[in-house]
Amino acid sequence: MNLENYKDIDALSALKESNKFKKVFFYRICGTGMGAAACLLKEAGFEVAGADRMFYPPMSTYLDNSGINVYKFEEHNIEEIIKDYDLIVVGNVVARNSDDAKFIEESGLPFCSFPAAIGALVLKDKTVVGISGTHGKTTTTYFGVQLFEKLGMEPGYLIGGVMDERPPARVGKGDYFFIESDEYDSAYFEKFSKFRSYYINKLIITSLEFDHADIFESIEDIKNEFKAILPIVDEVIACSEWQSINDLKVTDKSWSEYDRENVKIINVENGLTSFSMKCSVGEHKFKTNLMGHHNILNLASVIIVALKAGKTPEEIQAGILDLRMVQRRQEVKGEFNSSPIIDDFAHHPTAVQETLHAISLKYPGKKIHAYLEPGSATARSDLFQERFADSLKGAASATIIKPSRPTTAKGQGDLDVDKLKSDLEKSGIRTNIVTELEPLIMFIKENSSEQSVQLVMSNSSCLGLWSSEFVKTL
Repeated sequence: MNLENYKDIDALSALKESNKFKKVFFYRICGTGMGAAACLLKEAGFEVAGADRMFYPPMSTYLDNSGINVYKFEEHNIEEIIKDYDLIVVGNVVARNSDDAKFIEESGLPFCSFPAAIGALVLKDKTVVGISGTHGKTTTTYFGVQLFEKLGMEPGYLIGGVMDERPPARVGKGDYFFIESDEYDSAYFEKFSKFRSYYINKLIITSLEFDHADIFESIEDIKNEFKAILPIVDEVIACSEWQSINDLKVTDKSWSEYDRENVKIINVENGLTSFSMKCSVGEHKFKTNLMGHHNILNLASVIIVALKAGKTPEEIQAGILDLRMVQRRQEVKGEFNSSPIIDDFAHHPTAVQETLHAISLKYPGKKIHAYLEPGSATARSDLFQERFADSLKGAASATIIKPSRPTTAKGQGDLDVDKLKSDLEKSGIRTNIVTELEPLIMFIKENSSEQSVQLVMSNSSCLGLWSSEFVKTL
């Protein structure tokens, strides 16, 4: 690995200050984070282009609409094209010792990760609210953006999801910037968490448990990433239900806490959740259209940020009454035989359990038929073998999409879907295993009625369900 031209975030900041570059090339631009970062830099005044091998909506459409030139590797001489650029931003999909890595290192151009590019070139002069944690980062970031927009604060943002009628990233005109801050590593040459490059001022930690077993070996490894960033943030807003978060607490840091003891649902009626919250900035009651305690807790974290920013409870109430969700978060795709068919990103046992509970509140009295695709490296492993069985106990039936590839989780075997089926059936839950699309659709149709809800949980393609002719006819 030749790092002669590698630039870390401090080196990039110095280059920006000295006005050393204006033209930035994104290598493997069509990833969710890379595409959003490219558009941020373009909006910030840089000349931006990129290249990739795979182009899929919505990111390909987003880049096209943004006016960014995107080149296909197989159709263009990238070696010639990048000679006109001052900096290469490298996607995390580029592997160490790959031909791509060798090409970048030998190009003679400075190169960096996309988190470092965002941090140095966009975030350094903003008040950055970083939303971190194992669960709820995307939705919580979107909640914060919507609330601060309705408060008239014109925030910037970067959200790792698809939202209706808005781009996934925007520089913003105001001082605040909300950014989804995950603990996954940054690039093959930066094996540390993305959030360490974001110049975060206010750190929200929604939850913290073991995940990403393909890059971390233990929860302690993940906690070490948080310990590395804590000295440079101004304040922390943390969900104290998690002992792993409490273990991080330091006495010399402003630390606001929230949990189910202090954020309580009063009632759910007419599609609205009334809740009370007691926190470091007072006791208040609010009402929102969000369902499920996990969503209410996530909302509480950004309410605390707004209260600390000097906004009144009345102003905040007006801003949270009608919040939208990111696509693939409790997203109703349509109905079949009068039964709602819902797409949700849940693929971790905790998220599965919380989503089932939220859907039960939204559709009281209806049977929930669950369809789970264990898609991530951790979900495909046996790490969650027993926990998946426990998390699905609120379902009327379960259909498991058997992983088509082995796990890459460190030190773990593969998820035993036959054992999972057996354990669920011992709990009285009728369970099926599928490997192809047609049987999956068949079970959805068979379970659909006015008395039921179909809840599909996956962070992957669900065997192509969402692009199928069946879904198009809903």
